[in-house]
Amino acid sequence: MFSKRFSRFAVVAMGAMALVLLLVAAASARPAKTSATTLTIWTDKDRHAAVNQVAGAWAQSKGITLNIVEKQFGDIRTNLSTVAAADAPDVVVGAHDWTGELAASGLLLPLNPSAAVKKNIAPYALDAFSYGTAVKRLYGAPVAIENIGLFVNTKLAKVPTSWAQLEKYALAYKKKTHAAVGIAVQQGANGDAYHMYPFFSGLCGYVFGKNSAGNLDPSNIGLNNKKFLANAPLIDKWNKEGLISSKVADADAKNLWATKKVAYWVTGPWNVDLARQTAAGNTLKIIQIPAIKCASTPFLGVQGFMVTKYAASHGVESAAKDLVGNYMLGTAAQSALAAGNGRYPANVLAGKQVKDKYLSELGTASKGGVPMPNIPQMASVWSELGGAWVKATKGGGSTKATKAFTVAARNIANKIG
Repeated sequence: MFSKRFSRFAVVAMGAMALVLLLVAAASARPAKTSATTLTIWTDKDRHAAVNQVAGAWAQSKGITLNIVEKQFGDIRTNLSTVAAADAPDVVVGAHDWTGELAASGLLLPLNPSAAVKKNIAPYALDAFSYGTAVKRLYGAPVAIENIGLFVNTKLAKVPTSWAQLEKYALAYKKKTHAAVGIAVQQGANGDAYHMYPFFSGLCGYVFGKNSAGNLDPSNIGLNNKKFLANAPLIDKWNKEGLISSKVADADAKNLWATKKVAYWVTGPWNVDLARQTAAGNTLKIIQIPAIKCASTPFLGVQGFMVTKYAASHGVESAAKDLVGNYMLGTAAQSALAAGNGRYPANVLAGKQVKDKYLSELGTASKGGVPMPNIPQMASVWSELGGAWVKATKGGGSTKATKAFTVAARNIANKIG
C-alpha cells in the first residue's frame, strides 16, 4: 500500500550548489574514511536522484564509490529475500512498515546512533523503525514523513475549526452543487483503510494496542473497542446524509475536486499539484481533520534507510552504518531529501527549515499521527478495516457500522490466530 502511494510522486530537482557544498561539509565533519571502496544502495525511481545527490556528498568525503541500483519500490522488499549475496544491497530505501518482516527474517542489521543524533528525530519516527518482541531495536533511519490531511478550497468554503463546522459546511456546499458527497475521500470497492483512518481514529478507534513493554500487541484489536462502538452510529449518520461514500474511488475524488463539486478533499502530498491547480490564487489550505470524539489523527508512513545483513559479508558494515545511522539522520541531509522528494523530514530541525507552504502544512497535519503498525500481523488488517468502511458507507443497503466493525475485528483475530 505504501509503495502504491509513493509511486505517484515524481522527484523534483535538488537545491542550489550551495546546498551540495553544505552536505559535503557536513559529511566531512564525520569520522575518518573507511577502508571500504564500494557501497550498494537499492532505491526506487522517485528517490533515485535525491539519494544519489545526498548520499553522494557523504561518499565523496569518505572516498567511497556508490553503486545505486534502481528498482520498483515494492520489489526492494521482495527481492531482498531472494537476491544472491554477491548482488545484494548493503543499504535499502524502504518503508517503516517493512521493518517487522525484514527484521524478523534476519535481513536487517540494528543501528545504534548516538543520543546526540537521535535527539533531533521525532520519537514516533524512531519508534516506527523499531522492532522486537522482547527488546525493541532500531532497524532503520527515518528520513521522511508522509500523511494525509484535509485539503480545503477556501474560495468555495470556510476552513473548519471543529468537526461540527466541517460537517455543516461540507453538507451545505453539497446541497449547492448536488454532488454525491460532501467530503471527497477515496475508498472504492476494495476499501481504503489508510484514507479512512482519520475518521476511524476520530471515533476513538485503533488497530493494535500496546503491551506493558510498549510493543504493539496483536491480541489487542481496537476495531471493536467500547469507545469506538459507542461512537460508530455517527458513521450511519454520515452515510445517510451523504457526507462520505465508499462509492467514491481515487479517480472520483480527484474529479469531484477538479470540477469544484466539493470544497473538501482528504488526500496527501502526491496530489498537491493537482489541488493547487484547482484552488488557484493561493486558495488551497491543508489542515488536520478536526477532532470528532477523539483526535482525528492520520496514519503516518515513515520512509527511511536500512542496513542489510549483506553489508557485513561485503565488508562494508561500518561504512553502511555511518551513512544510515549517522549521516542520514542529520539535519543537512534531511533538509536536502525534503527538498528533493517533497516529503516532510523526520528530523525536527530540518522540519523547521521547510520553506514550501503546503509541505509545512502537511507536516502540521501529521501532529499526533500513528505510524502504520510495522508488525507482520498488520497484513491481516488492511482488507478487513477497509471493508468495514465499505459496508457501512455504501449508501442504500449499508451494514450498521457497529456490526461491520465487530465482524471485521473478529475476522482479523481469526486470521492472526
